[in-house]
Amino acid sequence: MDFASTSELYPEDYWYRSDAYLNMDLELDLVQVIQQLHGSLDPRTVFACFGKILGQQLPVKGLQLTLEKQKFVWGRHYGIELQRTIADKQDQFNMTYQLAMPLSKTQTATLNRLEAILIQPLSNAIKYQNMSKQAMFDSLTGLGNRYYYTQAISTALARANRHQGKVSLVVIDLDKFKQLNDIYGHKAGDYVLVEFAELINEAIRNTDQAFRVGGDEFVIIAQGDTQAAEIVCQRIIDMMPKHAQLTEYDIQCSLGIAEAIPEQHADNLYDRADKAMYAAKAAGRNCYRISEG
Repeated sequence: MDFASTSELYPEDYWYRSDAYLNMDLELDLVQVIQQLHGSLDPRTVFACFGKILGQQLPVKGLQLTLEKQKFVWGRHYGIELQRTIADKQDQFNMTYQLAMPLSKTQTATLNRLEAILIQPLSNAIKYQNMSKQAMFDSLTGLGNRYYYTQAISTALARANRHQGKVSLVVIDLDKFKQLNDIYGHKAGDYVLVEFAELINEAIRNTDQAFRVGGDEFVIIAQGDTQAAEIVCQRIIDMMPKHAQLTEYDIQCSLGIAEAIPEQHADNLYDRADKAMYAAKAAGRNCYRISEG
């Protein structure tokens, strides 16, 4: 991302030129600021709130924070670039600001106060987000876990019952996975599970959801009827030989499909798809079957 290293102002920024503003002794209601920043446990919302407060008090036109795989951005990205580190005993954030004009000493002091207030609510929001993710996603593969699946399938079935589209369930089981663990060890088994999860993510559509619900058992909530689910299943089968990491251990899978019927309970839908998956195993594995019930 490019930043302009100039102090030239855009038309909407001209008000910062006023002497009255430059000499203003800013009176902040810090209690109100704290309440606003603690008003959400979504880190992006906290960050945007902080940006809005800065924009009201200082010639800050944009700010950015990159934290591991997350990137928080607020405002515009032109003007003078200012990099600062916000830190306390536990957390450290490297901030990049875009300014319409250089900060005065008074404005810098104001920024110091606001930055100090940001640390705790932003840290709390990030930790809450991480905890929520851990509760909903499988730590090994990154797919949704069983708890997330139960919520997602209930939502999908409720939508289908309101005649807002069809939904199908795909149950997948890796063939001879126990033998793989016995011969090569659990480390190799984990390696295969991660690679297979990545394959599933490549195969499904944006509207589908994938989960790991047990050792080598995966499910996909596919939007649409059995024909739509068949396309996803065939794509998974076709992609298997193209993944060298999976062919190394001669990994194959069996898949079962069941389309939801009106007012069907999630457990019954799963049972139908599971039986279809075992029918695929009985048919020779490395294939899919569709529930007849």
